[in-house]
Amino acid sequence: MKKGIKILVQLALVILINSQYITVSAQKTMVLDLKQTIALANDSSLEAFRTKNMYLSSYWEYRSYRANRLPSLTLNLTPAQYYRDITRRYDSDQDIDIYRSQQSFYSSGQLSLTQNFDLTGGTFSVDTDLGYMRSFGHNNYTQFTTIPLRIGYSQSLIGYNAFRWERKIEPLKYEKAKKEFLYNTEHVAEQATEHFFTLAMAQAEYDLARENAQNTDTLYDIGMQRFKIAAISNADLLTLRLDRVNAQNTLKNKQSALKRAMYSLATFLNMDKETEIRVELPAKPQRIVIEESDAIAAARANNPNFLEMRQNVLEAEQQVDRTRQESRFNASLTASVGFNQVAESLRDAYSHPMQQELVSVSVSIPLIDWGVRKGKYNMAKNNLNVVRTSARQSEISIEEDVIMAVSDFNMQQDLMASAEEALDLSIMAYNETRQRFIIGRADINSLTLSLNRQQEAQRNYISALQSYWQNYYKIRKLTLHDFSTGFSLSDKFDWQ
Repeated sequence: MKKGIKILVQLALVILINSQYITVSAQKTMVLDLKQTIALANDSSLEAFRTKNMYLSSYWEYRSYRANRLPSLTLNLTPAQYYRDITRRYDSDQDIDIYRSQQSFYSSGQLSLTQNFDLTGGTFSVDTDLGYMRSFGHNNYTQFTTIPLRIGYSQSLIGYNAFRWERKIEPLKYEKAKKEFLYNTEHVAEQATEHFFTLAMAQAEYDLARENAQNTDTLYDIGMQRFKIAAISNADLLTLRLDRVNAQNTLKNKQSALKRAMYSLATFLNMDKETEIRVELPAKPQRIVIEESDAIAAARANNPNFLEMRQNVLEAEQQVDRTRQESRFNASLTASVGFNQVAESLRDAYSHPMQQELVSVSVSIPLIDWGVRKGKYNMAKNNLNVVRTSARQSEISIEEDVIMAVSDFNMQQDLMASAEEALDLSIMAYNETRQRFIIGRADINSLTLSLNRQQEAQRNYISALQSYWQNYYKIRKLTLHDFSTGFSLSDKFDWQ
């Protein structure tokens, strides 16, 4: 019995150890730098997935527009159509209307080729038709009807030409979609940079808090020894003890903040939420001089918002043109020429076809509409003025964003050098003050002040790095231009 219990206890211990091992090994650990973080964000994040699908939607919309400009071949079939009913017919012999039953079978097919013309707004067509009818009842008969060839053209003579406006707007919309894709990609990089440095700051503060907790333990032990020989007062010893307690509390808070930042980055990158991520701060970045005029020129050439403003103006002008044409009289022309025949056999239906011609001119003239069309036209003109004004205001706003981003970026490069120097000096000062405290040549206040300065310098350095890279990717987003290489991101997209 005892031996069985012992075996069960050993088995339980093995299972417990294995389960703990599995739990620890299941938690992934990953070290990321800024470049890797941005690459993962543009590849796997939900925001990147949304951006790609938005572009693909616009891509297929443009493909549909291009396809609509090509010849279209259509086959229309009615394979079988059967009627059996009672209908009213006129009997000429009796000079009365009578009801008669009828049965008929009908089948038809049409092959049609159409082509739209953007310049005129008309549609050219070529088609051929074949029909078959079989009647049952008192008079059984069979007929075939054919149109071997018919050529037609329809055109609005004075009306609105939708094809011409599509030719102006649709390529612009697709160009805007391509640049919006690049714009959103850079926006993802900007978001990834923010999450990266949020974790970097939380990680640095946690490391500082852990180091501070270890230092306060050491200093308290040293203080205890010095208190025993009356080298420090009881108040100083209590201060060291208070610092140790506060350091432990701070460490717990920073650990919680680190977990939140780590979870936030993992969620943004669409990774396992239990992944332990550590980030490596980028090295001191290269100095890049960006001229405001160059950045504004690049933004005007590449920023999708400028293309969207042009699209809005074109669409408003399109609406003005539509309402102006509709406020006048409309005239349209439809013409076709071809051959047709009817016979009791299929062979005869294609023999000696008769010429078929059709010319139709229709005119629509508004006489009295109580100013409805004129009102729509005036509304469209006023809306065009509003769109143009809004476009100009948006242009000014974008240019201001570019100027401020370039100004902040250029200034941040000077702050980077100062922040790095301040960090080096603060570390040296803290180490020196700590050594002087250990040998009894510095007091508690000097040590605490030196530690606070070091932590503040560390935060300022990370903040300076974050501001540099966020402004860098913001400028890339606004201009779609990489000023570090002098390469346009729009050209890169076309090359791909």
